[in-house]
Amino acid sequence: MSSTPQQFRHQVHHRTVEVRGLEVFYREAGPAEAPVLLLLHGFPTSSHMFRDLIPLLADRYRVIAPDHIGFGRSAAPAASDFSYTFAELAAVTGEFTEALGLDRFALYIQDYGAPIGLRLALADPSRITAIISQNGNAYEEGLGADAWAPVLAYIADPSEATAEPVRGIRSLEGIKWQYLHGEPDPSLVSPDGYHHDAALMARPGQDEIQLGLIGDYGSNFELYPAFQAYFRESQVPLLAVWGEHDEVFVPEGARAFKRDLPSAEVHLLPAGHFALESQASAAAGLISDFLARAVGA
Repeated sequence: MSSTPQQFRHQVHHRTVEVRGLEVFYREAGPAEAPVLLLLHGFPTSSHMFRDLIPLLADRYRVIAPDHIGFGRSAAPAASDFSYTFAELAAVTGEFTEALGLDRFALYIQDYGAPIGLRLALADPSRITAIISQNGNAYEEGLGADAWAPVLAYIADPSEATAEPVRGIRSLEGIKWQYLHGEPDPSLVSPDGYHHDAALMARPGQDEIQLGLIGDYGSNFELYPAFQAYFRESQVPLLAVWGEHDEVFVPEGARAFKRDLPSAEVHLLPAGHFALESQASAAAGLISDFLARAVGA
C-alpha cells in the first residue's frame, strides 16, 4: 500500500538553521499550515526529550523543538566566546523563531525552557497563543528545597567549594536521578535518555557552560514577578501537565498558576521531573484537548 502525504506529515525531520552564525539543531513535524507548538527543553537534556511526544501531536500541529545553544546537537561555543545567560538563550530562541518565520505559536516549557520561553512572552505577548508547562516553574513555591540547596549556594557564592556539588547534578548519576526519582515504575524509563544526556554533558567546555547558566539562574527568580504579571494581564490559556513526584519543581509550582490564571488547567501525572519518559501518551491527550480549545487545529 502506498504512503499518502498525510502519513508523511507525521514523520519527524531533523534540521539545522543558522542564528548569529551559530548552528541551531531542531526537530520538526506536522503540517506546515497548522498552528505552531514550540517545544523548549530543560537541563540537562535537549529536543531528544520530545522524541515520543512529537509524533503524537504532529497530526494537528506544526511541532518544532530546538536544542538550546550549548545543548544537544546545537552549537556549543566556548564560554569565552558566548555569553551563557538565560537572556542570551532567550534572544537566540527569539531569532530562531524569526528565522523560521514563526509569527505566533504556543509554548511548551520544561525546566530551563520555562524562563527562556517566558522571556519570549515578555518581549512580545502577542506572539504567544497558549502555554503548556511541564514542570516549568515561575513561582518560588515551586522550588524543591533539597534539590535547589546546592544551586542556591552556588548562586549566592560562586566558588570552587560551591561548584563541586553543582557539578554532581550533571554527572551520569545526577542525571539518572532526575530521570528516575519519583517515577513509580522506573522500568518504563529508557536508559537511552539519561545516557544520551550524560554523554553530551561530558563534552569539553561543558563545565564552564553549565556553571555559567546555573550561576545566572538567579536572574530568572528576579523575573518571577514580571512573569506573574504577564499571566494576570494576558490571561493566556495555560495547561500545567506536571510530574507530581518531581522534587526539583514540586507540584505547588503547578497549582500556583491558578493564582494569576484562574482558568489554568492543572493535571498532575504519576511521574517525576521528566514526565514524558513514561507519560507521553497521557500528556499528548491532555495537550491535544487543550490546544484544540485554545488555538484550534
